[in-house]
Amino acid sequence: MPAVHTLLLEEALQDSPQTRSLLSVFEEDAGTLTDYTNQLLQSMQRVYGAQSEMGLATEQLSRQLLEYEKQNFALGKGDEEVISTLQQFAKTVGELNTLHSELATQMADRMIFPMIQFREKDLTEISTLREIFGIACDEHEAAMVKYSRLPKKKENEKVKSELVGEVAYSRRKQHQASMQYYCALNALQYRKRVAMLEPMLGYTQAQINFYKKGIDLVSKKMDSFLGSVSSMTQNIQAQLDSEAEAMRMTQRELLSMEDTVYMPDRDPAPVNRTLIQKAGYLNIRNKTGLVTTAWDRLYFFTQGGNLMCQPRGAVAGGMVLDLDNSSVMAVECEDRRYCFQITSPNGKTSMILQAESKREYEEWICTLNNISRQIYLTDNPEAVAIRLNQTAIQAVTPITSFEKRGEGSPNPDRAKPGGMQSSSGASQKTSSAPEPEDLIVPGTPIQFDIMLPASEFQDQNRAGGRRTNPFGETDDDCSPESDDSLLQQVFAVRFLGSMAVRSGQTQEVIYEAMRQVLAARAIHNIFRTTESHLMVTSSCLRLIDPQTQVTRIGFQLQEVTQFVAHQENGRLMGFVVEGRDWSEDDEEGEPSFSAFVFESNTEGEKICYTISLGKDIMEAKKDPEALVQLLKNMPLTNEGKFLLLDNETGNTANGGAPDEEESEA
Repeated sequence: MPAVHTLLLEEALQDSPQTRSLLSVFEEDAGTLTDYTNQLLQSMQRVYGAQSEMGLATEQLSRQLLEYEKQNFALGKGDEEVISTLQQFAKTVGELNTLHSELATQMADRMIFPMIQFREKDLTEISTLREIFGIACDEHEAAMVKYSRLPKKKENEKVKSELVGEVAYSRRKQHQASMQYYCALNALQYRKRVAMLEPMLGYTQAQINFYKKGIDLVSKKMDSFLGSVSSMTQNIQAQLDSEAEAMRMTQRELLSMEDTVYMPDRDPAPVNRTLIQKAGYLNIRNKTGLVTTAWDRLYFFTQGGNLMCQPRGAVAGGMVLDLDNSSVMAVECEDRRYCFQITSPNGKTSMILQAESKREYEEWICTLNNISRQIYLTDNPEAVAIRLNQTAIQAVTPITSFEKRGEGSPNPDRAKPGGMQSSSGASQKTSSAPEPEDLIVPGTPIQFDIMLPASEFQDQNRAGGRRTNPFGETDDDCSPESDDSLLQQVFAVRFLGSMAVRSGQTQEVIYEAMRQVLAARAIHNIFRTTESHLMVTSSCLRLIDPQTQVTRIGFQLQEVTQFVAHQENGRLMGFVVEGRDWSEDDEEGEPSFSAFVFESNTEGEKICYTISLGKDIMEAKKDPEALVQLLKNMPLTNEGKFLLLDNETGNTANGGAPDEEESEA
């Protein structure tokens, strides 16, 4: 290495202008070195910071790779191989994170620390010695000024001696300071070379160690793994290419079809009049006012003997109408084509639908007629449909049942309470626990809402009329005008579901109905319920809309055969209503039973107690003495009615809007 420039220590005492000029060059060099050192240290610190951030980033990457297994992908089936591969990658990234952390530590020790030490020790020492040298020079100049002012004529030996001593002291001090300063400047010429090389040497060695360990990690442990991953990705890409090509061919094939496929009324296929199932979009007419109507396009489908409707985005469909013994006919409606009307057997419920093509129009009419005749219950429904189906476009479905139901078959009509035969509400337990099949027919439909989701009668309340409920309840004895009972208690409840049951004389059938209703709601993710008011009187039960005060459904109290609260969830209660199935040839009708399940805001036992009290009052009315004794034992209101409990409906009974709530059952 070539020799460096130095300041001669021999010239320090003389302090000539030439020496001072050379000294200024060294000082300028030291200042430049200080500025460069600060900039270089900033760059090194940035590299160290990036390496530290790299360690933190790889650690976060390793954790994120492990999080893939915990993600609940809806279409994640078959990702087991990907999960295991990512776990192996996470392990490898974790090992690389260790190497990155070790590299960051080596950078701090071998690169950052030597540079900081050079700046704080050597460059700071130069700055300090420069200040000391400047002070010594100033003191020497002041002493020489005093000495130069000594008088020539009147010499004072004592003063002269003191000034001579002061000059000698300041000159010695300047000489020592200058020599230390010169030595430090001379040494700096060597130290700056070491200071520039040593950090980069440490940085390079740390990188070499990092790469060596990384190569050992990858080459010895990862060769086979990386090869398998590469092969797997190639296979997946090949599958993707094959699937993409198949989809392109399918797309070209579908797009090559004739334009008649897209035309709603140009379908050349013949009409199939033997269908017992049908699904598709229809337009339904809804009243929006006294004389105005609106048409909504909804997806309809048949299920058993029921017409179902499923709005867009809904998980499951809801029952719109029971098709058994209903009539289906073509109608002229406004200025629309392909309209037909479905009317319930009692004539109180009807709806008008519109198909999008003539073929769909005829098939819907034929299918609904076949279901109305209960052909779907026969052994060979297609053959029966061929034999019995008429031209059907202008046909009206007969009310009488065509084919006798097999014993134990589910009957959707049994969800409609009716009949007047009374039965005892006391619980009669059998000697052995019945099987679920003995209580409820497997596959029995469940209705989750009392109000029809798409029917013209949902707007009758706006006209001030009394709404006809979808269960076929027609008895006028439950109307508010005719209710003069001694008991009148209102409970806030939420309707959970109803279904046909086989028996009405045991509480186990209610427990089984609760279990099936709650299970069906959980399976179909149906959690929203509408709050209603259940009014219990001594003559009937009525379910009232809190907003309009219109009775949604009512039952005579003598029709309620069983009622019970859930044994574990006290807010659940249910009751069984006896009705009559007029689908048979029997003039009196076969007895049918329907179970209704509710969730209340209070204990279900209170509702059951109120129903029991209502039945007691109903029985006591037959015996005046028993009625008088009952009146003595129970407190009465100012109106002469039984004072049982405070109504739970609060301000809602005054016409407040009902709240949509989630069932806690």
